[in-house]
Amino acid sequence: MPARLLPSWAWVSGLTVGATAAVVALALQASHGPHPTASARPGPSASAAPSPGAHRPASGKPSGPPALPDASGSGRRIVYSLGEKRVWLVDATGKASRTFTVWPGTVDPRPGGYSVIKRTQSLTGSDGVQIEHVMYITRTSGVNVAFSNALDGASPPPANGQKLGGIRANKADGSALWGFGDLNTKVVVVK
Repeated sequence: MPARLLPSWAWVSGLTVGATAAVVALALQASHGPHPTASARPGPSASAAPSPGAHRPASGKPSGPPALPDASGSGRRIVYSLGEKRVWLVDATGKASRTFTVWPGTVDPRPGGYSVIKRTQSLTGSDGVQIEHVMYITRTSGVNVAFSNALDGASPPPANGQKLGGIRANKADGSALWGFGDLNTKVVVVK
């Protein structure tokens, strides 16, 4: 028996029905959220830069580290925000080349302008922790206020009522801060 050919309209109708079914299936799958294994993948760290295709919030601004605070001075400087517990390393053009969070001590410097007045490679901090990359900026309430990082990279232990002026960074950020902050480097502290 000879093969029977379908009319061309039947082929077109069949392809249309198949394509519609595929679109509906994909739409249903999308409405139920991402595939379960997608949420199990680790996301970027808080300090990682967003990828070019990163999600942008409804405001249209790219997500990422906070912008350099207003009224934080000009020129090459270290900016420390008390409220955000964050440091920015700002180059001579006024652009932040690096920003990171820190663990402040119990004694904060007042907002204003300072400079790096002393640098010490390593010592034992007032909390008993071995620290390095110590950069002193002021003395407040009888306590030295300085940037540093723990030799082992750990966050500081609880203060237990001590007056501590150490502003601790993680090891990599402490090294970057040390490399950036020469003696007399300007430091601006903002609220």
